[in-house]
Amino acid sequence: MAVAQCPASCGELIQGWILGSEKLVSCPIAWYSTVEVCQGKPLAQERQLARAMVIRVLQHFNCPPDISRDIRIEIHSTIPVAKGMASSTADIAATAVATAHYLGYALDEDELARLCVSIEPTDSTIFHNPTLFAHNDASVSISCPPSPELDVLVLESREPLLPREYHRRVRLPALLLGAPTLARAWEKVQSGCLTNNPATIGEAATLSAIASQALLPKPDFAALLALSEACGLYGVNVAHSGSVAGLLLDRNRHDVGYIQWLLARKNLLRHWPDQHLVRMVSGGVTLQ
Repeated sequence: MAVAQCPASCGELIQGWILGSEKLVSCPIAWYSTVEVCQGKPLAQERQLARAMVIRVLQHFNCPPDISRDIRIEIHSTIPVAKGMASSTADIAATAVATAHYLGYALDEDELARLCVSIEPTDSTIFHNPTLFAHNDASVSISCPPSPELDVLVLESREPLLPREYHRRVRLPALLLGAPTLARAWEKVQSGCLTNNPATIGEAATLSAIASQALLPKPDFAALLALSEACGLYGVNVAHSGSVAGLLLDRNRHDVGYIQWLLARKNLLRHWPDQHLVRMVSGGVTLQ
């Protein structure tokens, strides 16, 4: 048996038209998909994308495809689905690494990225460090130093939004319009990581969240932004292809209870009725 784990993402720190194409930097948090791969009959109710990844890994290592019939996949995940939290990326990436290990092989990050995008657009949670990633084709991955420590108050909507619905939209004009803002946001991500400054990371995320309003607007976004500024938080981040949002903060510095009280007072909980305080973590798929 082989077991691998990949984190969720609270949307993205930044996403948009950067360095000539659409790219993103994910916001990995301490929720995980854990995948067990072992010998056995496939489960009747397994996730189709995970099975597709097993087949891709077999092809990658030139293994007989019939082996797939004797591989069982079990997924244990704490990640909400259809919210823009990288649940699917976590599932398929952990499946890839676990399957490779079960077969006696290992995948480096570039190999893993190419396998994942062969199935669907992929979040950069698959990389250990914050990474600017061409999530549609894996043509670019630019790594930053580790991110400074910070917390995320995840604002979970009960409205599902499948990323594929976002990717079907005509979005190039709005992406190009937001490119100058995203260039500044990318510079701030790099600076924040280099200087270990969470406030600069928050500024980057806020710039990208503002630009995202032209593509996938979040309800009462101006009120959410005003709340972040009034409480002196690091910033706001969003799922650029989902419904989740996040407030970037330090649980030891900022009064989370007061923030939640303000969210209720400003009637923002009607959009995000569920809040979860979680830590931003390193990305990457790890064997357990």
